[in-house]
Order: sequence, then C-alpha cells, then structure tokens
Amino acid sequence: MTKTILVVEDDQATADFIETGLVLDGYLVLRAADGVHGLRIARAEPLDAIVLDRMLPGLDGLTVLETLRAEGTDTPVIILSAIGSTDERVRGLRAGSDDYLVKPFAMPELLARLDVVHRRRASTPAVVTRLTCEDLTLDLLANRAERAGDVLMLQPRAIQLLEFLMRNQGQVVTRSMIFQKVWNYDFDPGTNVIDVYVSNLRREIDRPGLTPLLRTVRGAGFRLGAAR
Repeated sequence: MTKTILVVEDDQATADFIETGLVLDGYLVLRAADGVHGLRIARAEPLDAIVLDRMLPGLDGLTVLETLRAEGTDTPVIILSAIGSTDERVRGLRAGSDDYLVKPFAMPELLARLDVVHRRRASTPAVVTRLTCEDLTLDLLANRAERAGDVLMLQPRAIQLLEFLMRNQGQVVTRSMIFQKVWNYDFDPGTNVIDVYVSNLRREIDRPGLTPLLRTVRGAGFRLGAAR
C-alpha cells in the first residue's frame, strides 16, 4: 500500500527536492508551505508520516508538532532544521518528534530515517483502550463500563474482573485463572469470593430485557459472550 507523507516546508526548492525523492521512492506526497496549512492537512488527512520544517511562517514547526501531540495525533514526525545544536535537537524530541534531521541533508538519509520510523511503528503493538463484547463496552482509560448505553455501577475490582473476562471473551476462564490474574493470588478452593463477584457483575451486565452475556460453565468456570 502506498504511504502518504506530508511535507511542511516553506522553501520551495527544498520542498521540490524532498517531493521528488519521496515520489521516486513510491510515496504519495502532500505539501504545505506554512505551519497553519500544515496543521490543517495533518488534522484532516490520514498520514503515514510528516516531514516538518522547524522554522515556518504562520506557526513554527515545534508549535505544529506540540499541537498535534496534544490533540492525540501519533503520526510519526521527522523535523528538518538548519539548527543542529544539541539543545534544539532535544527540544524537537521532547516536543514529540520521532527524529531530527539537520539541513543540508542527503535524500537517501531522509528515506532511511523514514524507513526506521515505519519499522518502529509496525513493531509497536497498538495500545487497546476500549474493549467491546456485543453491546457491552469497557473504557479502560475512564474505568467505565456501559451496556446498551447505560453506565454500569462497578467497583474497581469488578472492573478488573470484567476486563479479564472481556479480554478472554468466548473462552472459559477458571476460578484459578481469575484468582491469579485479577487477585494475584493462588486459588483457594475454600473461598467463594469469585462467585460473589461474578454474581454481582452478572446482575449489572445482564439486566432484564438484555441478552445474557456472562454464563457459568458447570464444573469449569465462566464465559463472557452471547450464546452461539
């Protein structure tokens, strides 16, 4: 699949040079000549990377970068700058850039650095912040569960139990597995604490009128998921 790169560079000759090299390497290139336009494109277009000049009219490169990161955009960014001091490199990296390339530079070096950030991104698993099972959702950042649009009233331990069940939905999980993964204890066959928590969780999840999701598998454990 063709990768799309946004080049934000106010010097036309430099931008032409970069675009030519990227196109020859198989990239689709979008261009902006100032920070305001670059920020607008970065917000609107699905991008695989951004090549961002440090000094730009309208908004400087660091402001563009810091704004994108503050908004949650994690597109890889390589800063281009004629300023090569250690302090400036550190500022660029701390602002959220993935790399910092000093002008003048050779096109093969820019291409190699783009390859590195793409490989790094491909090898980094996506962070899951929301789990779903049918019409049941769990927001891991907010520690909030909802079923059919209604917020469920769950204590922290019940949230942890639900997360474990949702990550293993469709599979039978034993009491021993729950004790080890949720309570961090070895299973004590003399306690019914798990059954109590599961019963309370089922009461919240499987309210009247909703399809039952949390089932007890006799002699085995529990399974979350609609019956098939």
